[in-house]
Amino acid sequence: MRKAILGLLLPAAMPAAALAAEGHGWSWFMTLPGGERYFYMYSAVFIAVFLVAGSFLVVGGRKTSEMVVPEPSFTLRNLFELILGFLAQLAEDIIGRHSKKYLPLLGTCFLFILFMNLLGLIPGFLPPTQKMNITVGLALVIFLSTHYFGVRENGIAYFKHFLGPVWWMAPIMLPIEVISHLARPMSLSLRLFGNITGDHAVVAGFMALVPILVPSVFMGLGLFVSFMQAFIFTVLSMIYISGAVSHSEEH
Repeated sequence: MRKAILGLLLPAAMPAAALAAEGHGWSWFMTLPGGERYFYMYSAVFIAVFLVAGSFLVVGGRKTSEMVVPEPSFTLRNLFELILGFLAQLAEDIIGRHSKKYLPLLGTCFLFILFMNLLGLIPGFLPPTQKMNITVGLALVIFLSTHYFGVRENGIAYFKHFLGPVWWMAPIMLPIEVISHLARPMSLSLRLFGNITGDHAVVAGFMALVPILVPSVFMGLGLFVSFMQAFIFTVLSMIYISGAVSHSEEH
């Protein structure tokens, strides 16, 4: 009975995909081959292609000297420059004067997460970040990059901070530090997954109950949540990288 009712309510072009993924909602990417199962991967790839294409449109074949003067009207280039300028200043405040080395990774993560979150606010699409596969993958990239940067900056001495300030504390500090570092990707992925899933459920619920005017309030809330979750993920990544690359100076 439940499937029969869903089949009547959903558009004729998409009943099979919707029934296969009724626990998640419906996305146009479900109409692609294997989309019922891998729609979130299609969505993530779509956002990645969108950002690459947008970057080419912004930069194109322009020289650096040609991009010093901002464009007079609000354009995609101005939007990207505003976001990256904000992230560059934030990274310098948290990481230090060498933060530009890590800005490509941090800026990519922020934009990728932000636009994946925003995709869920468009009717007919689902945010890829409401799938644990995506959020865990992002968190693991930051986790591995953090330790790579730490070793690159400090060499083998990087691992000394796992042992504590004095040698006799090593048996106590080592398990604490290992557990603390392993908890980081879990915390990053669960926070992003939980907040985006909850926000999308609230917006979708109100759009289904009261499709006029009322959902606009929750769409505004969705915009705020989308930005804040990308911001929090990026700030925590900056803090982790800062801790990894500054141990030599602390010692």
